[in-house]
Amino acid sequence: MKETTQKAQEILEVLQKVATDTLERKRRLGEYAVVWQDSKPIAIGEDAPDHFKTIGDNP
Repeated sequence: MKETTQKAQEILEVLQKVATDTLERKRRLGEYAVVWQDSKPIAIGEDAPDHFKTIGDNP
Protein backbone atom coordinates (compact mmCIF):
# COMPACT_ATOMS: atom_id res chain seq x y z
CA MET A 1 0.00 0.00 0.00
CA LYS A 2 2.87 2.37 0.77
CA GLU A 3 4.22 1.90 -2.77
CA THR A 4 0.88 3.05 -4.21
CA THR A 5 0.94 6.13 -2.00
CA GLN A 6 4.51 6.92 -3.07
CA LYS A 7 3.59 6.44 -6.73
CA ALA A 8 0.55 8.69 -6.32
CA GLN A 9 2.75 11.38 -4.75
CA GLU A 10 5.22 11.17 -7.64
CA ILE A 11 2.38 11.50 -10.17
CA LEU A 12 0.95 14.49 -8.30
CA GLU A 13 4.33 16.22 -8.28
CA VAL A 14 4.77 15.70 -12.02
CA LEU A 15 1.27 17.01 -12.76
CA GLN A 16 1.87 20.08 -10.58
CA LYS A 17 5.15 20.82 -12.38
CA VAL A 18 3.52 20.46 -15.80
CA ALA A 19 0.69 22.81 -14.80
CA THR A 20 3.12 25.38 -13.36
CA ASP A 21 5.36 25.22 -16.44
CA THR A 22 2.37 25.55 -18.78
CA LEU A 23 0.97 28.59 -16.97
CA GLU A 24 4.40 30.23 -16.97
CA ARG A 25 4.81 29.59 -20.71
CA LYS A 26 1.36 31.07 -21.41
CA ARG A 27 2.24 34.12 -19.29
CA ARG A 28 5.49 34.69 -21.21
CA LEU A 29 3.67 34.35 -24.54
CA GLY A 30 0.98 36.80 -23.44
CA GLU A 31 -1.77 34.20 -23.61
CA TYR A 32 -4.60 34.01 -21.13
CA ALA A 33 -5.38 30.95 -19.03
CA VAL A 34 -8.58 29.69 -17.42
CA VAL A 35 -8.12 28.57 -13.82
CA TRP A 36 -10.34 27.66 -10.87
CA GLN A 37 -10.73 30.22 -8.08
CA ASP A 38 -13.29 29.95 -5.29
CA SER A 39 -14.86 26.93 -7.03
CA LYS A 40 -15.43 28.93 -10.23
CA PRO A 41 -13.54 29.24 -13.53
CA ILE A 42 -11.92 32.60 -14.24
CA ALA A 43 -9.65 33.83 -17.02
CA ILE A 44 -6.33 35.42 -16.12
CA GLY A 45 -4.10 37.39 -18.43
CA GLU A 46 -4.23 40.68 -20.28
CA ASP A 47 -5.84 39.20 -23.40
CA ALA A 48 -8.55 37.25 -21.56
CA PRO A 49 -12.00 37.76 -23.11
CA ASP A 50 -14.21 39.97 -20.94
CA HIS A 51 -16.97 37.37 -20.66
CA PHE A 52 -14.47 34.89 -19.17
CA LYS A 53 -13.19 37.45 -16.70
CA THR A 54 -16.69 37.86 -15.29
CA ILE A 55 -17.61 34.16 -15.07
CA GLY A 56 -16.18 34.00 -11.58
CA ASP A 57 -18.36 36.95 -10.51
CA ASN A 58 -21.68 35.42 -11.58
CA PRO A 59 -23.71 33.57 -8.92
